[in-house]
Amino acid sequence: MLQLPKTRFSSFALATVLGGLSSTSAAHELFASDSPWMLGDWGGTRTELLEKGYDFTLGYTGEMGSNLHGGYDHDRTARYSDQFTFASHLDLEKILGWQDAEFKLAITERHGQNISNDRINDPRVGGFTSAQEVWGRGQTWRLTQMWIKQKYFDGALDVKFGRFGEGEDFNSFPCDFQNLAFCGSQVGNWVGGIWYNWPVSQWALRVRYNLNDSLYAQVGVFEQNPSNLESGNGFKLSGSGTQGAVMPIELVWSPRVNGFEGEYRAGYYYSNAKAQDVLKDSNGQPAALSGQAYRSSSSTHGFWLGAQQQVTSLASDHSRGLSLFANATMHDKKTNAIDNYVQAGVVYKGPFDARAKDDIGFALARVHVNPGYRKNARLINQAAGLDDYDNPGYLPVQDTEYSAELYYGIHLADWLTVRPNLQYIRHPGGVSQVDAALIGGLKIQSSF
Repeated sequence: MLQLPKTRFSSFALATVLGGLSSTSAAHELFASDSPWMLGDWGGTRTELLEKGYDFTLGYTGEMGSNLHGGYDHDRTARYSDQFTFASHLDLEKILGWQDAEFKLAITERHGQNISNDRINDPRVGGFTSAQEVWGRGQTWRLTQMWIKQKYFDGALDVKFGRFGEGEDFNSFPCDFQNLAFCGSQVGNWVGGIWYNWPVSQWALRVRYNLNDSLYAQVGVFEQNPSNLESGNGFKLSGSGTQGAVMPIELVWSPRVNGFEGEYRAGYYYSNAKAQDVLKDSNGQPAALSGQAYRSSSSTHGFWLGAQQQVTSLASDHSRGLSLFANATMHDKKTNAIDNYVQAGVVYKGPFDARAKDDIGFALARVHVNPGYRKNARLINQAAGLDDYDNPGYLPVQDTEYSAELYYGIHLADWLTVRPNLQYIRHPGGVSQVDAALIGGLKIQSSF
């Protein structure tokens, strides 16, 4: 029997859905469907603050996942995880007269459980993707953004400094899907030990130069400090524990193709921190057999490509239509478990005249494990004299994981979208012995 565990926000989720469905208020009033905020305009105060340069937001994302069939543990259950975001964005030109300057502060809190951890993936090795992307990086409070941005030369040069994650500017991608393989900056999903996406922040500098209206280049320097990942360090500001820096560079082109908007990204990252080899010791022999420590490399690197392009629209509303997207990442085979990842999908906005703001999305992804990493797992089992997958001490050998997701986004109000979805994962965690999993999901995105 399917069991939905009680969580502190299950009642909230129900209330927000019902609020969106029953809303008949005027614009900017409480629960008004055409207001950007569930709590309305505070009697005009919010609009007045915006005009003065003060933007305050409270966002909520909740995700439910249930293993409908298959996976590592066939016992059906459901898990719920969520995130609150408290943010302020200040236009410093309006507030202080500081031309072309702005400041952003955001604090997040994550809570809940993930169906992927023990139901979908073999817990001896874990998984690569996640059926609930909002779960992770410690279910705790974090300082997620604290940065200042200044533009120069009529906006041609854009400099940003403070605490933020790489995926905020580099290898950026929307997060409407619920499966992690289709949500946000993908580099951080496959080299998460050095590239920290939302909600983790680190000290960073990003410099962008707009070559023309549709093309810009950017480069960044990000503190590589694993201690920032620890749950107790959500508000850590010191640099203690820093091992080096991650330096991404990216070219972003945003053309209009036949009148349709698109965005194309190509980038490279380099880390100057030491990285451990996935297979060999300092003598070039398999460390799993020699018993020696794995050798270290003085650096690691990788590449990414990304594309989003609208291809059709309605004559009456250009915001409605079909868009295509694809992403790929490639990583250092000597030091990273994942050597490459590819993903592609489609999104159709406004499928029905009566539901002009709804959207439908479908995507496929393939995550490929480095052959050296697979060989290392086999040698570990060989050294331990284990060849039975069912033995608790056996280390499952990971290869390739395939994921798919289909969602329908119900735009209940400008402040509330609910996306029921179905996910299919073949070889969860890249382990062929684990049954393919069918997951039912529900994603709630709301702004107060």
